[in-house]
Amino acid sequence: MFFQNKRPLMFRYQSIALVLCLTLLEYTPAMAGENLRVCADPDNLPFSNQKQQGFENQIAKLLAKDMKATLSYTWLKQRQNFFRQTLGAYRCDVVIGVPSRFDRVLTTQPYYRSSYVIVTRRNENLHITSYDDAALQHLKIGIHSIGNDGANSPPAVILGRHGLAKNIVGFSMWGDSSVKDPQGLIISAVAEGKIDAAIVWGPIGGFFAKKYAMNLTVRLAPADPEMTIMPFEYDISMGVRKDEVEFAERLEKSIGRNRKRIEKILSAYHIPVIKPDSNLSITQPSLGSAESSRNTR
Repeated sequence: MFFQNKRPLMFRYQSIALVLCLTLLEYTPAMAGENLRVCADPDNLPFSNQKQQGFENQIAKLLAKDMKATLSYTWLKQRQNFFRQTLGAYRCDVVIGVPSRFDRVLTTQPYYRSSYVIVTRRNENLHITSYDDAALQHLKIGIHSIGNDGANSPPAVILGRHGLAKNIVGFSMWGDSSVKDPQGLIISAVAEGKIDAAIVWGPIGGFFAKKYAMNLTVRLAPADPEMTIMPFEYDISMGVRKDEVEFAERLEKSIGRNRKRIEKILSAYHIPVIKPDSNLSITQPSLGSAESSRNTR
């Protein structure tokens, strides 16, 4: 009896598998009139939140309108396994901000480039150009000591290399879920005199320091010339599944058509912007992940 029913049962499973395969083959992200399905963090200003108040939310809205697609979101905290549980699970189709050439996804050409920044109190008149500066020896320096991927951030590594580990005051990148805008606590700590300086990813520094514009200064943080494998500047792109080259190309065209509008959005959020590396393209091979303190997250 068991063997008699086995063949029809196997045939039924094969039929289901065939339907699923055909569905995936026919599926093309963000065709006109369909959804632009974005993967995003629900509480990660200035990048995104569930109220769609982040600059990445605004850019996604802009592109959806340009591509004649309806914008929708899959919300998930940007921690370990974020890409596996979102893009990898086909729950959404694009992450708006990832380091260019991030090895887990196919990335578009960059649409902005930013840097780590040093945030200090204006009345202290600090101008740090080197991590060997004697002034640093007496400062409490706040950093997001753990990045989104669970590894030490570039500032943590470089400060430690220059004998400044004792000066570090670590802040969580994620924070308590009951705390509003946990990423901004490090900037508030500078303004309130709890620490003397903060070295943070540029979008975080620029956005949260605007609240204290009269009291704080934001300057580009110097990289360590002897640590070229630990850059402080990163190109930021959009990320899609690796086999969706056509979709990435459509995103690139939309970015190109809206570049001026994107620049205005970045400016409105006080994002420190450096000229992107125009040599990057989606056809170039992945060079490995770069920690961006988010990201991308």
